[in-house]
This record gives sequence, structure tokens and C-alpha cells, in this order.
Amino acid sequence: MAKTILIGLDGATFTVLDPLMAGGVMPFLRDLVAEGVRATLRSVIPPLTPPAWTSLMTGKRPGEHGVFDFFQKETPNSRYFRFTTSHDVQAATIWSMAGECGLRSNVLNFPLMFPPPALNGCLVPGGWMPWRQLRLGCRPAALFDRLKELPSFNPRELSHDMALEEKVLEGCAAEEYLDWIMLHTRRERRWTEIFLYLMREEPADFSAILFDGVDKLQHLCWRFLDPSLAPERPTPWEHEVQSACENYFRELDGLIAEIVSSAGPGATVVFASDHGFGPTSDIFYINTWLERQGRLAWAGDRGARPDATHQVGINQIARHVFEMDWERTTAYGATPSSQGIHIVRPTSDGTVGVPAEAYDRVRDELVEGLMGLRHPETGRPVVAEVWARDDVFAGPFEPWAPDLTVRLEGDAVVSILRSDSVMGRRPEPAGTHRPEGVFLARGPGVHRGASVAELSLLDVAPFVLHSLGMPIPDDLSGRLPLQALEAGSSPRRVVKATGVRTPVAAVMAPEPMGADAALDAEEEQLVLKRLSALGYLE
Repeated sequence: MAKTILIGLDGATFTVLDPLMAGGVMPFLRDLVAEGVRATLRSVIPPLTPPAWTSLMTGKRPGEHGVFDFFQKETPNSRYFRFTTSHDVQAATIWSMAGECGLRSNVLNFPLMFPPPALNGCLVPGGWMPWRQLRLGCRPAALFDRLKELPSFNPRELSHDMALEEKVLEGCAAEEYLDWIMLHTRRERRWTEIFLYLMREEPADFSAILFDGVDKLQHLCWRFLDPSLAPERPTPWEHEVQSACENYFRELDGLIAEIVSSAGPGATVVFASDHGFGPTSDIFYINTWLERQGRLAWAGDRGARPDATHQVGINQIARHVFEMDWERTTAYGATPSSQGIHIVRPTSDGTVGVPAEAYDRVRDELVEGLMGLRHPETGRPVVAEVWARDDVFAGPFEPWAPDLTVRLEGDAVVSILRSDSVMGRRPEPAGTHRPEGVFLARGPGVHRGASVAELSLLDVAPFVLHSLGMPIPDDLSGRLPLQALEAGSSPRRVVKATGVRTPVAAVMAPEPMGADAALDAEEEQLVLKRLSALGYLE
């Protein structure tokens, strides 16, 4: 029987969950909240899936674990980016620490778990795992063949089909909405069936599952989930989409009930999201702004992209970066997700890039320009905050981070696409990430019916380690959230660490943890070919 269960709700926010609980769509979660503790969970900077889930897994900030975005610079001064993988997670995770204490873990559908790290237990990777390679990511190696015996096992629907996933950010036709929502509803069921199977057949001390459909639905269907945006007189199509969204959350509530019930009344249950959500309408074309500041130049004279009005999905990233004139570019935004600006370092011959003696001046001028930028229609500031790299990414991996990271005012988002104007507007409101996520917990020693002050995402790892009776390493940036625990609460059993893994600098650790499980050359080519076909590699 599992002692602690972590249920990840990707992108979940109380703005959406509270009305669903109050309206009877999620009765089990409502009752669980009444029996436990809840808090707003403050995400990391930027509030983005790869760095945020990695921070939750490790209790460390991005500059300390090495993951900043979906893509990672090849070297600190490189112009080239590659897809972020488990190789880049350079800190011990909850499950690797549990393994060091002799505890077993079952981990399902979390990102950056491929190539698979060493694990004392069972692993099925999630995130950007292509379904054809899912077998390669499962551990132990025979697990995939065992899962194939399950009546409903379908790797195509467990993993991400990139042609479908890009619709999350780039939109889809009206007639595709219902099928897309139903796909995510079925996907949560399939992951739950595997979770319940492993609970029966491979009992573990710690079990974790991530439901990522919450994030996907909120991106594409925010205007159907936010009560403040609900149409007064919905069309039949709008009513159908809204009902399908509610059905997703109703089904999710039932799956959560099955998981928690199977764990038994004595288990500690923790819910967490990597970030929150909110509406977005305005678009800030960061590279167009840099062009007008004289910091960026485009190769050729192709003008603005015809689709640069509202499409900001990752499908555009790779080829768009290759449209820059690197002889005349000194600063650029590489991805919309990072919300960052990279300052180009000088080449070996010193003919291009910003020399070291000019770096502070260029950075300060960019900060001043960003903070002075005003919306052309409202006159209000566009940028709320700008952080220098060493302000928010201090740590051994700071050199891999953007030089500047922005937080935009109101409902604006960053785009890296070339545009005729610095600011644009979406035809319909969509959903985007916010820093305020959710934390819920129930179990022995946890307060009952309490709502406590905001917690940090970094505090989840210490909370889970405490529930497992494990020591909390001194080098974690998170702390044990005592306000969520009853006075004098202590774990029922204390396990002894036998040597918790310490982080290793990326340049000295080219192999993933558990290098024995790495891909062979042929398998690597399969994955690279797939990512290249999808536009992630060039």
C-alpha cells in the first residue's frame, strides 16, 4: 500500500477548480479539501512546465537544477538550442532520494524522464515522449510488455501526438474541439488504469501521477472555463464545448477518487500544480521590439510572417530563429515560453556580439527600454518586471539562463514571431500561465479543513520527504511548510538515508543518472529523427 501519493494537476488553478467544486462537478475533490489543507502555490520564474515540475521534483530553483525551458542552450554562449531531456536535470529528485533510502517509487507521466533515470520502482515517462519510443522509456525494461496485456492499453493515446499537441497554443478548427477534449479525457483514464495496476502489482512507498490535460484544456478552452468569460447566450457549439470541458473535470474527479480510495485511509495524498492559469489577449512581439531598438536584424527581406497575428506555438520556434541575421543581431528572444532575452556573446574573432566591456550597458539599456514600453492603445506599461539573470537564476547553471527575463502586465504573452507591430491582439481570449498554482494535502499529521498562507513550489519536495519519514537535505531551497502540519507532527516511520545523491555540474555529467539505461545509437537516431520531423531540431 502506498504511503504517499502525489497527484500532479498540470496548470491547475483555484480560479477554475473552486467553481467546479462548488457546482458539484468535482465533489470528491471538494470533500477532500474539507478534510485537508489548501494553499496557493507560488511557482518559479518562469512559471513553465519543464523548470516548474523539475523544481517541484527537486526542491531547487532552475539555476540550481539546470532546467529553464523546453529547449536548452548547447553551451552558455551558444546560439544553438536543443531539446531539454532528463540529461539536463542536474539535481536529485524526490524519487531518486527515496531510492537512496531504500524506498520504492512508481512515477507516471512526468516530463523530463527520458532517457529514463535510474529508479527503484516503476517508471512510464510523459512530457514530449513520442509514442513509438514509449517502450524505451519504461523501467524496468520489461514493464512495457506487461502493460500491453492491460485490456485498454494504448500507447498512441498515452503519449503526445505532436500534430495534436501544437493545437494547444496554435489553435484548431471549431469542429475539432470536441474530439480534442475527448482525447484528453480518455488519456487521463488510461494513465489511471496503469497507476491502479501498479498499485496492485508493484506496491510502492511513493507513487506519483501527472494529469496534464488540465493544462491543455485551459490553454485552448479558457473562455469556456473562466466563469467571467462565459457567454450570456452561448451558441449550440459553445454549449457543447463547455459541457465537454465540464465532463473532462467530472471524469477527472472520478479518477482521483479511485486513486485515493485505492491508497487507503492512512495514506498521505498531495495535490500540486506546476503553475496557475489566467486569460490572455494581448501579444508582445519581443523580437520586433528588439529590431526597433536596433538589437536584432532579420535575414533577407521577407517581412512579417502572414501568420504572425496570434500563433505563438512551439512549432514556429526552430525555423524562426534561423531567420535572424546573426551578423547584425546582439539580442534576441529564443522562445516565447522562456519570456527571456539572450544577449549575443562575441565570437572568437570578436567581429559580432556584445563585448564583455559593453555587456552591463547593453543589458541596462534593454531593461530601461522594456520598463518604459507603453501599450499603444491604453498607454499602460507593457512590462511589469524585468529580472537580470543573476537575480533569479543564481546557481551553478546560471550561465545557461536568459540574460533577462520579463513578466508582462495584465493578460499579455510573449511571441518571438516577426510582426508589423510590437503589440498585437488575439481574436479570442485564450489561457496562459500564471504564477499562482494549487496545493492540497490530506493525511496523518496534516491540518484538517484549513486554508493556509501561500506556499512555494519548492516546499512540495520537503513536504513529501517528511511524509515518507525521510531526511530533508540541507541544500534544498524549499522548506518544510509547518503551517500545513499539525503541531508536533512527525512521520510514522523514519528511514535512514544511505547517501542522498548530490548535484553534478552539467559539463561534468554528460550521461544521465542511471546511464546504464541510456539509449543505444540506433534508438537515439529514432528519437532524433522524430524530433527533427516535428521541427524541434534542425
